[in-house]
Amino acid sequence: MDFKFSKIIKGLHWTTVSSEKVLLAIIGIATCIAAAQYLIGMYLVREILLADLFMLFIYVEIIGMVGAFYSTNRIPVTLPIIIAITALCRLIIMQSKDMDALMLVGESGAILILAVSAYIMSLKDRVSLRKKKEFHDEKNISD
Repeated sequence: MDFKFSKIIKGLHWTTVSSEKVLLAIIGIATCIAAAQYLIGMYLVREILLADLFMLFIYVEIIGMVGAFYSTNRIPVTLPIIIAITALCRLIIMQSKDMDALMLVGESGAILILAVSAYIMSLKDRVSLRKKKEFHDEKNISD
């Protein structure tokens, strides 16, 4: 009975992969629409602020994350961290004049924690890529 259950799960795996790809496509399309709406709003106001540029950068990063998934079938963990850093920077820029100093220190600390996390994750990726290369080199030598 356990064999049938694992066979059913393997048979249904395509649904997870397909739904993930469809939802990421929807996220990509919705992000493009949101960016277009934001650009139209900037045009109508006839003003471009630093916070607007950060918002456009967030849209670009989300589209890049969707594109990275389609090219590698995995989402690099550092991309959402970078998006979070950008969002916090935008928040600080938009609210820094009215913001309590302690809140500003807290948000800056969150950016620092996220930056350290992104650095650690990039080190992990380098180590895993090095291990993959060493394994590939060893395999070629043994052949």
